Amino acid sequence: MAISLITGGTRSGKTAIALKYAKCAKKPCYIATGWVSEGDIEMEERIRKHKEERGEKWFAIEEQVNLIDAIEEAITKNADFIVVDCLTFWASNLMMNEKLMPQDEVEKLGEYCRTIKIDVVFVTNEVGSGIVPENKLAREFRDVAGLINQEIAKVADNVIVTISGIPLKIKGVVLNADHYL
Repeated sequence: MAISLITGGTRSGKTAIALKYAKCAKKPCYIATGWVSEGDIEMEERIRKHKEERGEKWFAIEEQVNLIDAIEEAITKNADFIVVDCLTFWASNLMMNEKLMPQDEVEKLGEYCRTIKIDVVFVTNEVGSGIVPENKLAREFRDVAGLINQEIAKVADNVIVTISGIPLKIKGVVLNADHYL
């Protein structure tokens, strides 16, 4: 069983690659951290396309904050492969939830990942490669997202960066989308 992290820029092909790694799974689970604000037609369309890409063999769990609970639910429902998409949305959700401290939640998730007995692929955006944001909230978000990525990369068996739809291994075994992780 492996924990993998797929990172890269926006529209770099991260999710498509994560889904390809699961193609041999019999009962894959997609954990979605994103959500649709009222009236956000563009986001509704993105979610519709993601569901279409996954196909019927996937089941989904939508969870904005409690990723450990969502992963445990997937395991309870006999998932044999999990894709968590995406940690960047999760970072935003944590920051907007005043009851939770992102640092604490990240550490809990990292510790929990060490106990998982199922293949899990975390998808995230690499947000720290650009310019320093002009406002405090954007800088805090960039820092929280970077912290999350570092924590998961630390416990991950595989870390892949995607550029223009091409996965590049930066930690772990060579991954091949034609084979199960």
